Amino acid sequence: MKNNLFGAPNNRRQFLSTSAALAASITVLPRHVLGGARFVPPSEKVNIALVGAGGQGRSNLQSLFRENDAQFIAVADPAQSFSLEEFYYKGTGGRSSTREMIEKQYAARTPNFRCTEYEDFRVMLEKEKSIDAILCATPDHLHAYVSVLAMRAGKHVFCEKPLTHNIWEARLVSRITKETGVATQMGNIGHSSEGMRQTCEWLWAGAIGAVREVHAWVGASRWNKNLTGRPTETPPVPAGLNWDLWLGPREPRPYHPAYAPVKWRDFWAFGGGALGDFICHDLDAACWALDLRDPIWVEARPGSHMDAEISPHSEIVHYQFGPRGDQPPVRVTWYDGGLQPALADDLLEGESLPGRGSLFIGDKGVLLSGFAARPRLLPEARNDNYQPPAKTLARSKGHHRDWIDACKGGAPASSNFEYGARLTELLLLGVLSLRTGKRIAWDAVNLKARNLPAADAIIKEGYRPGWEPA
Repeated sequence: MKNNLFGAPNNRRQFLSTSAALAASITVLPRHVLGGARFVPPSEKVNIALVGAGGQGRSNLQSLFRENDAQFIAVADPAQSFSLEEFYYKGTGGRSSTREMIEKQYAARTPNFRCTEYEDFRVMLEKEKSIDAILCATPDHLHAYVSVLAMRAGKHVFCEKPLTHNIWEARLVSRITKETGVATQMGNIGHSSEGMRQTCEWLWAGAIGAVREVHAWVGASRWNKNLTGRPTETPPVPAGLNWDLWLGPREPRPYHPAYAPVKWRDFWAFGGGALGDFICHDLDAACWALDLRDPIWVEARPGSHMDAEISPHSEIVHYQFGPRGDQPPVRVTWYDGGLQPALADDLLEGESLPGRGSLFIGDKGVLLSGFAARPRLLPEARNDNYQPPAKTLARSKGHHRDWIDACKGGAPASSNFEYGARLTELLLLGVLSLRTGKRIAWDAVNLKARNLPAADAIIKEGYRPGWEPA
């Protein structure tokens, strides 16, 4: 009999049953009882465990190193160590090098400080009783599973964007957030910027009148430039990588460096292409300012090759929203991979578009918003004479700082999972239209693409036994 992840004889079914029983046995109190689920007194440190020690996990780690009342005490990743030098992150990822990084950070203040490392985060959740919060930076296909298990165990959760890998998961995570009352934040860091708040306030103050069109674009493409379909080669699994654990809920397939590290986002099984990577950043201002939810229809078209396995190099996605309160219907269009809106010259009045941004077109003018940047009115002369409205939104102390404060009983972070799930659902509807090749007439109440039964298998994917995030 094989040894399980605890190092003792057992089988997979017994282990997963034990994990499920663990999560079910933990009583989670509402936040108003004794200060909330896993309440951390303001005078104490928030003990955090990192799940997913790749480039984005380490970036979040470094941001939280600046918070004196946050402390990482454990890290979990299926890989012991791997190089990130090929990517913009640089350095080395994996649980062992990240544990060393954490211990080095805290050594000056606490000479005997030790961080523990785990291959499987479920084992970590069972053994590390002092964990207050989880930072999830795994590939997208594990976001919901990690977040739900952690929230049900009473842990506060910060999860990288997009919040989930399919629409059913987005609704589930939103519901579990409400049920458990833990503090949450999605990793769309621009949401906490001054520019994001200014964009909302200017639009709400009527700077350009009623908004009827939005265009948002980013130059990003996919990582695997020449690959089509699923890789056919079967190279050996790198030493120190538990590939089956990395796959998690997905059906087994051979390891290939086209998947990991980082490049997994290109594949529908694990990510959502450039849509999955950037819409939570670059449609965030539109979603927040215009109260976008439950589009009437969504239609996506690839700008290059795509297939059932891999995302395209570029795409255009159109969203049609109906009236929202006193706001009129609005058409929202997304572009990536170098594509940009083709707008009339008189609309921009000689202005050229930046490589990344959002353009709001209203009855009385045009507003240009960049990622986390101060908005601008076009033409420039109008911007120079504009008197910004009074500040109506609470200002952020920092994306990670706001989450730590929420863990200690403060106000909810502004991109908490209820908002994050709504924004994530928009991008996943774009992915759904791309993958089916059809316009999606969306039934938001019943989670159905009207007259398109084939969409059901993407709205809620299949899961390997024991990996359902329910």
